[in-house]
Parts: sequence; C-alpha cells; structure tokens
Amino acid sequence: MEKVGPQTDSLIFVVDDDPVIISLVSARLEASGYRVRSYSYAEECITALAEELPDLIILDFYFLKDGVVPMNGMEAYDEITRLAPEIPVIMLSAQEKGDVVLEFARKGIADYVIKDSDLIDNLQMSVKEVLER
Repeated sequence: MEKVGPQTDSLIFVVDDDPVIISLVSARLEASGYRVRSYSYAEECITALAEELPDLIILDFYFLKDGVVPMNGMEAYDEITRLAPEIPVIMLSAQEKGDVVLEFARKGIADYVIKDSDLIDNLQMSVKEVLER
C-alpha cells in the first residue's frame, strides 16, 4: 500500500451514495488542488484501501442500496480504523442526533459535517483543518 504525499497533493476518498454530493464535493476539492477518488458505498472504499492509502476519507453516515443493506458509516469507520488507523475520517450526515455525533466523537472521527446548505464551505474548512493537524 502506497502512502500519498501531503498538502495540496493530498489524496482524499469521498464516499457517498448521492451522486450530486459526490459531484459537488469532488469538484470543490479538486479545484482546491486535492486529488479525489469517489466511491458510492463504503465497501468500495474499504476494498480500495488495499491498493492505495488516502490522506483523508470523507464518509457518509447512511447509505441506501436497492435489494441489499449496505454497510453504514459507523460500521465502515470501524473497518477503516482497523485497516488503516492513521487515516483521519470526516463524517458527513444529515443526522443531527446528539447521540450519533457523540458516538463518533468517542470513536475518534476527525470531524462531523452536517449535510445542509453550508455543506461545501463547511467541509472545505474541515478538510483544510484536518490535513493541517
């Protein structure tokens, strides 16, 4: 597994089942100089970790898939940290429940960004802060 370089050359995995979110987030990050790989489901991201380690993963909390129950963000986070604990994860979600956010904080996520009208700006600030740590 190859570790990719820091700063604006940083590689970010974006994992979300909403193609609009993937498109908007990827476009903004690429315009800021980041390299982006996008995945529709957590399982795809986890498989990709065997080939390449990103500097950051942006992970949706809740996934929908016809005919199957895909891994949710909590399960995916647990597997990502088992495989590559050094990779920070920013969780994306429309979830505003305090217990969900608290559970992620306990587990050690780098940040939690709510999917609202400020998503792109808030996420861009979070990415910059997390990668500068």
